[in-house]
Amino acid sequence: MASRDGNGLFAIVLAAGASTRFGSPKQLVRIAGRPLLHAAVTRAAEIAGSALVVVLGSGAAELAPLLKHSAGTIVINQEWREGLASSIRAGVAKLPGSCAGALLMPADQPSVSVEDLKRLAGTWRRAPLHIAAALYDGAPGLPAIFPRSLFPELARLRGDAGTRALLRRNSDRLVRVAMPSAAIDIDTPEDLLAVDPPP
Repeated sequence: MASRDGNGLFAIVLAAGASTRFGSPKQLVRIAGRPLLHAAVTRAAEIAGSALVVVLGSGAAELAPLLKHSAGTIVINQEWREGLASSIRAGVAKLPGSCAGALLMPADQPSVSVEDLKRLAGTWRRAPLHIAAALYDGAPGLPAIFPRSLFPELARLRGDAGTRALLRRNSDRLVRVAMPSAAIDIDTPEDLLAVDPPP
């Protein structure tokens, strides 16, 4: 794996959940003609090139074929039932020593565009020892880029809480990037009604 621009930024696409509230694998839902998972991985590759890790878990055997022509590496999270933290740990564990920052990106935010991710990456490159996090619904959240110094904290996350508490603990080194598009995530079939897919 190599970062496209050599600055050590890697992307981790989080796609291991069981889609319990959706009722079927939401990663397969087509928006603008493309499966949700494939679209997310394509956007991540625009930012990170082949410096990309895709974390699968529930339904991995069904989802992996979607990515056979995609850049990056697939990691199977055997502990996906624990929740989001287990996928973050699985992704971070796969990062090489050359990785200076990790973009954590859920696969179920279909309105987040390549331009949104480029703004996030550009913000982080200007302050690579800080966290650059999307700001929506009044609080920072994912997608976010974490510097290498915080990888140990990411590796200690547990449960389904994700990164919100970590972002609060490190608010003094947090740069917020306005990203209203990140407020839309697909948890239920009704959520599809709110989707405005990026170009």
